[in-house]
Amino acid sequence: MLRTNEITPLRCSFRTAGEFEDMAGVDVLGAIRHSDRAGPARWEHGRPVLPLHMVRPGVPEVVEVWTATGPVSTGEHRGLHYAHDGEVLFGAADVGPSAGCGEAVREAYLAAFDLLDRLGYPHLFRTWNAIGGITDRDAGGGDVHAGFRAGRARAFDESSRPAPAATGIGALGGGVGFWFLAHRSRRAVHLENPLAARERPGRSGSRSPGFAHATWLAPEPGRERGVLHVSGTASTVGGATVCHGDVVRQCQVALATVAALIGPENLTRHGLPGGWALQDLRRVKVYVKRPGDVPVVTRLCREEFPRRAEVAVFAVDVHRSDLLVEIEGIAP
Repeated sequence: MLRTNEITPLRCSFRTAGEFEDMAGVDVLGAIRHSDRAGPARWEHGRPVLPLHMVRPGVPEVVEVWTATGPVSTGEHRGLHYAHDGEVLFGAADVGPSAGCGEAVREAYLAAFDLLDRLGYPHLFRTWNAIGGITDRDAGGGDVHAGFRAGRARAFDESSRPAPAATGIGALGGGVGFWFLAHRSRRAVHLENPLAARERPGRSGSRSPGFAHATWLAPEPGRERGVLHVSGTASTVGGATVCHGDVVRQCQVALATVAALIGPENLTRHGLPGGWALQDLRRVKVYVKRPGDVPVVTRLCREEFPRRAEVAVFAVDVHRSDLLVEIEGIAP
């Protein structure tokens, strides 16, 4: 087991491609390249990197970098590329084509769960999936996102493992990309949001969705407050889309939903101390269905988030055809 005398906090930052190349000597745990093409997980500078097709040609690449808390060990397991530092485990995989992806998604999640058990990281606190053609119909006439959700739910059902904060978002191509974070020692508490209650039975993908609206990670030694990881959050109330066709109102609803999720009242409901506001978010990703809506959504988010927040905006599809915006973040 890797240990250091002083544990530095896990951090996420958004870098340009050039800045990421300059980090060769930095203790990077893993990275996601939001690029103009997708590809399988690979090694760069000895660390796992997953390329996703999230930007159009000519748009700068955004590299999501997770820095390590100590010396890093790496490996591969059942299609996953992973790195861990004794406290945090990062893993990533290219799952394969998105059409009819349910069984492949199930296998990828079960491989991740097996890796957590083998390496001793019991606290899974964040997962992401980027899904090409997320609102398309697959060859069997089903919904791509519903198939993905069913596969993920089966994996959680079979493992009896609590589902953490998650994002399932569209990609511009490349099938299904999957990445996750787990902690060795810090307790994870998974939160629900009363403003975004679970979908009603009978909606597409009627299984349990396999995610929490947020996950709180207990404080590091010597620190008073934990960290809250907010799932991808859209304009839904009681599981139903609201403000159809109105990107401004949908963005406002998503922001209000995030605010309610991270606020003191909701944390108290889950037996947790404190609470945060939108001004406390630090690393934010915003997904906008229509490229022409990017400027107005960016302005609305910048008005709510602090100046020092890193905000990355991607023009990609959201998991329903009537949803225009989705927002995720980390507090503080």
